[in-house]
Amino acid sequence: MLPWNDRAGKLSALKLIVFLGVLAPGLWIAVQAATGTLGSKPITSAIHQSGDWAVRFLLLSLLVTPLRHVADWPKLIAVRRMVGVAAAAYAAFHLAFYVVEQAFNLQKVASEIVLRFYLTIGFVGLLGLIALAATSTDAMIRRLGSARWNRLHLLTYPIAFIAIWHFFLQTKLDVSEPVLMLGFFVWLMGFRLMRRYGFAVGPLQLTALAIISAVATALLEALWYATMTGVMASRILYANLDVAFGIRPALWVGLAGLALVAVNLVRMWGRSRERSGAPRGRRAAVAAAE
Repeated sequence: MLPWNDRAGKLSALKLIVFLGVLAPGLWIAVQAATGTLGSKPITSAIHQSGDWAVRFLLLSLLVTPLRHVADWPKLIAVRRMVGVAAAAYAAFHLAFYVVEQAFNLQKVASEIVLRFYLTIGFVGLLGLIALAATSTDAMIRRLGSARWNRLHLLTYPIAFIAIWHFFLQTKLDVSEPVLMLGFFVWLMGFRLMRRYGFAVGPLQLTALAIISAVATALLEALWYATMTGVMASRILYANLDVAFGIRPALWVGLAGLALVAVNLVRMWGRSRERSGAPRGRRAAVAAAE
């Protein structure tokens, strides 16, 4: 079955859009390589870009379930597998580009993975993503059984954390994007905890989650810089309050969380109009029949 078709074999606009979306970064890397615009170290740039997109797509795959509930969009589940497989594919290319950079010296690649901790955890994360992608088919779900399959795919959460950790460790100076990914991960896990323990998920709860996630992101960023560089945590926290320093990851996380609040409010308003409109529609139909 073609990836842009639904289970009935018909073209799905949603799946086609997502399919083109997950292909776009890879095509952009290829275009840059073909036109010589990958920079002075093209392979290193390809390594970084493919790795960045692996983390992004992994978090987007985790966003599918919350967005289904927030936007009341059940059909969104149809693209979760595609996005998750894309994350695994970009992670595999991330390693492949590293092998190219090492001149295909597999012995050196293996020794580096063993000796360098950030490469070790990155490789563990890649193996986990490959295992999840390999078991994402309908045939594997039937073979494993839904209970065992669901338990296996709970590994998505620690794998996502490992991927972000690897992102932090391989970033030399500015860890803004790893911090941003960590902030989004905090929101995603917070949402799942709310659902897990039976909390209502409405505008007020989502607003609180956005604020908590933003604050947690700022604190985690400050902790990272204080631990790894010796920069005073208070300076990092102050930077989050002054947009003159640019929009920090914590603010982006908060704004993204509030955007989902807006989506939820719009959906609630739409449902309210549907409910209030239904009786009027029935009355009009009765009147026309009379």
